[in-house]
Order: sequence, then structure tokens, then C-alpha cells
Amino acid sequence: MAYRPRPPVSLVRPECWLVALRIVVGLYFVKSLVTKMSIVLVAGFIPVPMTSARWIAVMPKIVAKQASENPVLWYKHFLEQTVLPHSRLFAHLTAWGETAVGLGLTLGLLTGLAALIGLLLVMNYGLATQWISSGQQGFHLVLFALMLAFFFTRAGRMGGLDG
Repeated sequence: MAYRPRPPVSLVRPECWLVALRIVVGLYFVKSLVTKMSIVLVAGFIPVPMTSARWIAVMPKIVAKQASENPVLWYKHFLEQTVLPHSRLFAHLTAWGETAVGLGLTLGLLTGLAALIGLLLVMNYGLATQWISSGQQGFHLVLFALMLAFFFTRAGRMGGLDG
């Protein structure tokens, strides 16, 4: 019997790795379901997701720290003059935004929209935290690049509900 080499493993296909990256990044964002969201019972028995009271209380403290010595003056001003006075609204926006990005990327559903929302969130988080440590800069830069890749490659079409 002659030796026949095995065909190459299908994991070499770039789109398979794009699916894996999309899901991993989606799961990173979907953790907001646990950290920033809670379930409220409407009429005593209908479960509805809501922004958690804990996140609404903690978020202004985090933003105040991020603004305190932020060297990007226009962004520091935005945090102090816009986000902090309306911290309740921004707590809801971040919680729901992260949840939408997480579910969209993980499921490959409305991936382009999820990537654009993620791009906006990551850009703001990067501007808010870039001065704290160099690790923050790199992390948000990588997420920014991944969101662009997910958007421009239409990453939800393979292995996702967009397909």
C-alpha cells in the first residue's frame, strides 16, 4: 500500500481564524451581561434585562479617575463636562453597547453594526485610559484594529447568522 499524505487541515483557512477571533472578542464584550446588566421582573414575572444599579453607581467613579490626569485635554473636558454630569445615561449606553457588541460578534449577527459600535466604544475607552499605562494603549489599539477587520471583512458571513 502506497503512502498518501493527509490533506492540509482546514484550520489553515484564514476565514476560520477570523471566525475564531470574532467569537473570542465577542465573548470578551458579552461579559458585560454579567458585570453591567441585571434582570428585572416586570409585572412580577416578565424578565427584562436592565443596566445594573451597581454599574450605574460605579461608572462615575471610574470616569472621574480616568479624567483626573488625562493629558488629552479635549477628552478630559468631554469626560468632566459631558460624561460625568450625565453619568446615568452613559452607564446605560456603555452597558447596552457592550452587550450589543458582544452578542453581535459572538453570534455573527449584524456584525458590521456591532463592529462599528465596538469601534466607538474601544476608541473612547482607549482615550480614557491611555495615560494610565502603556498596556492600556496596546490593548485598545488591538481591539480597534480587530473591529476594523470585522467590519471590512464582513466577518459574520462565515460561521455567523449574517451568512
